[in-house]
Amino acid sequence: MEVLVSPTKPLLKSCSNSPLIIPNQTNLAFHSPHSPPNNSSQPKPSIIMGKKAVMIVCGATVVTVAAAVVVRQRMRCCGEWSKATAIVKELEEKCGTPIAKLRQVADAMTVEMHAGLASEGGSKLKMIISYVDNLPTGNEKGLFYALDLGGTNFRVLRVQLGGKGRGLVNQEFTEVSIPEGLMVGTTEALFDFIAAELAKFVGKEGPEYQLPPGRQRELGFTFSFPVQQTSINSGTLIKWTKGFSIDDTVGRDVVAELSKAIETQGLDMRVSALVNDTVGTLAGGIYNNNDVVAAVILGTGTNAAYVERAQAIPKWHGLVPKSGDMVINMEWGNFRSTHLPLTDYDHSLDTESLNPGDQIFEKIISGMYLGEIVRRTLYRIAEEASIFGDTVPPKLKVPFILRTPDMSAMHHDTSYDLKVVRDILKNILEISNTSLKVRKLIVELCNIVATRGARLAAAGILGVLKKLGRDVFRDGEKQKKTVIALDGGLFEHYTEYSKCMENTLRELLGEEVGASIVIEHSNDGSGIGAALIAASHSQYLEDDES
Repeated sequence: MEVLVSPTKPLLKSCSNSPLIIPNQTNLAFHSPHSPPNNSSQPKPSIIMGKKAVMIVCGATVVTVAAAVVVRQRMRCCGEWSKATAIVKELEEKCGTPIAKLRQVADAMTVEMHAGLASEGGSKLKMIISYVDNLPTGNEKGLFYALDLGGTNFRVLRVQLGGKGRGLVNQEFTEVSIPEGLMVGTTEALFDFIAAELAKFVGKEGPEYQLPPGRQRELGFTFSFPVQQTSINSGTLIKWTKGFSIDDTVGRDVVAELSKAIETQGLDMRVSALVNDTVGTLAGGIYNNNDVVAAVILGTGTNAAYVERAQAIPKWHGLVPKSGDMVINMEWGNFRSTHLPLTDYDHSLDTESLNPGDQIFEKIISGMYLGEIVRRTLYRIAEEASIFGDTVPPKLKVPFILRTPDMSAMHHDTSYDLKVVRDILKNILEISNTSLKVRKLIVELCNIVATRGARLAAAGILGVLKKLGRDVFRDGEKQKKTVIALDGGLFEHYTEYSKCMENTLRELLGEEVGASIVIEHSNDGSGIGAALIAASHSQYLEDDES
């Protein structure tokens, strides 16, 4: 090691008590009184000792400096980790859902339900009258069809109902992609294409599916776009969503347009019902279990529907149905209350969304948004606490890149080294070499966001049960069994979410009432459910019963 020393200024002291003399340019030798002053053959102990001392002291200094750097790095890391954990702690506090708050949310939901039933526009909850006043009983018999149009694909289904005691005998379906040009073309072109595929599906049927002479085929039409429904089988389009943009359809009756296209194909088929997928889920649930009183969708989006007494709907001005009941499509994703525990991440997500101020409940409990809330929180941690290095990983800046199925996979990771978390960070966010400590932090983030969503969903269900009077025991009355039909990918596949929701609902209801409330999975409301509603509103219903 070469040590450079200033000739005029002593820089170091030795570790001994006496000062270390650093030779300068004019004093390079130690002069012994017994030796000639300039005898170059004599050894120069001063220079040798000085070099050793300088090297020892410098080496010690380098070690000291290196140690200081390590200490500073550790202090920096500790400081950054403290920031990271503080952000997570803050999120946990703001997402808090103590039982008292959940009861407030449930009460607010019930109040908004009453307001929405009283008048149009009286509540953030639309409480749409579905015109479904006759739900399936299990006695329906015959051949029925469903058309499920909800995105860039549509499905055509055929179901064979066996009547009392036999239930659903057979079902078949086909799925068709809609060409992009038809999604932005004309009304006639879109419905002609759909009707042609429907005719093709029917045309392949064998003789066992032939109907008696003079009897029409009947179809339930699930149309998952905003409509103003005017009867069980009519409704005008309010606006297109999901990539569709056909201006001349807006304000027109979608059932009339489909019926016209079916007739053009020479197909003898009647559209018996226009339904929403949540109402279809309710129909499917009640077909299998007549104790079902409500249905909830927890998937990409969220909604609820339930059976209401017609006399309890002030804004209903029609005749009281024979059944005395009416299915209400709540559109509960638009619920909003000051009691909802919202964070800065929720506010920014809402502000940057296509529908700011709307669908607030949906934006904190449904599958479309949970992963994005985790990403936004993780982005802030990366920016302020540098847990992934000095720069924020570019992929972490991309909105909605972290989907809720990815979040669910990380949340459910039980491997000792959280391998699933590591792989998702690497493959989706392009973040490598994460520590186990960081991966545990991310699992905790997923848990906080999912827990809030699940517990609020439970509070929403409690609100519906309160409206129906099924949340408490009535003196002198036998407690009825109450079944809620649930569907949607979030409920079906995100186990931690669904378990938390069910446990929270039992916690809210108490042990005694909770024992009478059952959550049942009701699959494919948008398909089978629509066919069942077509059956329960068949024009031949009285003939079949007689």
